[in-house]
Amino acid sequence: MDMIRILGAGPAGLSAAVTLAKAGYNVEVYEKREDAGMRFKGDLQGLENWSDPTDVIERLEMIGIRPAFEHRPYPCLSVSDGQEVLPFACQKPAFYLVRRGSEPGSLDHALKEQAHDAGAEIRFNETLPEEKADIVATGPDRRGVHAVAKGYTFSTSMDDLAYGLVNTAASRNGYAYLLVMNGRGCLCTMLTRCFDEAGACLAEAEQTFSRLVDLEVRDPEPCGGVGRFVLPPHFQDQGRRYAGEAAGLQDPFWGFGILYALRSGHLAAQSIIKDLDYGHAAEEAFGDLLKAGVVNRYLWDRYGPENYAGIYRRLRGVTDPLPYLRSFYTFNTYQRLLYRKARRHMKERYGTVPAA
Repeated sequence: MDMIRILGAGPAGLSAAVTLAKAGYNVEVYEKREDAGMRFKGDLQGLENWSDPTDVIERLEMIGIRPAFEHRPYPCLSVSDGQEVLPFACQKPAFYLVRRGSEPGSLDHALKEQAHDAGAEIRFNETLPEEKADIVATGPDRRGVHAVAKGYTFSTSMDDLAYGLVNTAASRNGYAYLLVMNGRGCLCTMLTRCFDEAGACLAEAEQTFSRLVDLEVRDPEPCGGVGRFVLPPHFQDQGRRYAGEAAGLQDPFWGFGILYALRSGHLAAQSIIKDLDYGHAAEEAFGDLLKAGVVNRYLWDRYGPENYAGIYRRLRGVTDPLPYLRSFYTFNTYQRLLYRKARRHMKERYGTVPAA
């Protein structure tokens, strides 16, 4: 079989490596860091479970990824404005929490092991010129960052929980969150503007969560990162396939990107195996999701921060938020009508966006 070279050993690159190696291809993965997951320090992140009716763990198994990593379903979650708390209980998990990093049990370590087991060679502490790669999966381009997360991970004896916080003090046009899973916690704020105020927002988020729950923090370690989506997404160039955040695949509203990364890596590999037009296949898989995210981001930028009371009035009437959340990702008639206005807004703020 031909040699396929992949640049980047994140979820997108390793998903592609697993798929290709299982199909009998010779695969080399080039990773400039000394191990997979080195960007993270035990960060807790979510595999969202609302944009598709199929459970996300089943979806991973369908693309050949074994869930041999620590993951915890969260059918219960709470949302607060800093004063009121709205608890929700879903009929199925709203998301699964996973741990990121290089340690056993993390998503990154599990993907690395599965790529090795399939026969892929991972060359750590090495890189490759982009033009020599068949698949580019190098994560977000830090030029033109659209979101910044700042927080810390910690040890705790708190029960597992998931809290979201939306107010203008704990974030800047984003949200803050507190997650606890199996004795590990993560408290972060996510901003989409005024990035230099991240420290003040984190302090406010910590104070607020201390009022809402019995917050116990031991051995905190800083964590965080950046996010960037590209509109239109950049799927291929000169025969190279781009996957994950290197392609600009990230939900413009919530910032969830792990599932996009895993799916696009698998799809890039399948396009090689089956000689498919990757750009067309990726547009079919992600186009409407991203356009719905553009409308969601526009509505939040335009109305959200100034209208938390209205958002809470709507949330009070929701029993199970999953169908409600899913409706935001169907690119429905209402979203299609708003898309041109949303596109103009996003073009002014973030750059070019795809035509309707």
